[in-house]
Amino acid sequence: MPASGEGGSHFSTLTFERTIGAPLATLWEAWTAPAMRAVWAAPSPAVEVTFLQAETGVGGCEVSLCKVDGEPDRRCECRWLEMQPGARCVNAEVVSCEGGPQSCALVTADFAEQGGPDEKSRLVVTVQLSARDGEMEDGYRQGFAAGLDNLSGAAQRTLLLRRVIKAPRAAVWKAWMNAETLPLWWGPDGFSCRTRRIDLRQGGEWVFDMIGPDGTIYPNHHLYGDVVPEERFGYTLLWGENGPKHADAWAAFEEKDGATTVTLGMVLSTEAEFQDAKGFGAEALGQQTLGKLERFVTAV
Repeated sequence: MPASGEGGSHFSTLTFERTIGAPLATLWEAWTAPAMRAVWAAPSPAVEVTFLQAETGVGGCEVSLCKVDGEPDRRCECRWLEMQPGARCVNAEVVSCEGGPQSCALVTADFAEQGGPDEKSRLVVTVQLSARDGEMEDGYRQGFAAGLDNLSGAAQRTLLLRRVIKAPRAAVWKAWMNAETLPLWWGPDGFSCRTRRIDLRQGGEWVFDMIGPDGTIYPNHHLYGDVVPEERFGYTLLWGENGPKHADAWAAFEEKDGATTVTLGMVLSTEAEFQDAKGFGAEALGQQTLGKLERFVTAV
């Protein structure tokens, strides 16, 4: 129940629950990976969410702007307080507008496997909110409800691959984010790349053809977004140069005991494209690509 405090502040505890048709590991990435949060964060097409900073991990800070035509921008600053992968994460966030705070909240997300033959997961989000007024509280209710609906849809269109490579993170990053070496190993077994333009930095692009074992040419265009050296980068996949969007993707790199865990995620633009990708074995082909990366790095 909402309550009022001194100065007219509104205090509320809001709870949102979703059963999502995706494995637990995929749901966790959907909630925490910056590139994927950017996919589902906007509650409606009329709202644009721009991420200015995204540091995922305990103590990390995420800063975003929420933009609506004809209204002043709202700034959201989020601090990650707790992360138990696949189980729970907690963050504190402050929303301000034109320099004045509008709300602060403690957001707890609990994750669990749903069980049963289908790969489903359960997400429960609890928001302990202190808002300037009831209108802000209503905004939280509507925004979280719509955002979690978006999250559910995005998670169900996501392919997630992981591979542990026995090499330092710096070496794996260098093999990937290097214009000379990336085309040498990218693609499944038997495929090669013919580069037209390549600029591997934030705001850069890679325009290239993938050539299959039978000579079939597959035009590709990657547009690079956020790039954090040796940690992660996000990119958009287009069907050929300036073609329609195929997917939003990201790669993340985590080193432990001299080995690097590579996470490669891809949110397909439509359910039909996701089903097509599953049908032609995109996960197995993606693992072949990461296998070629591993062989390239460990052979150096």
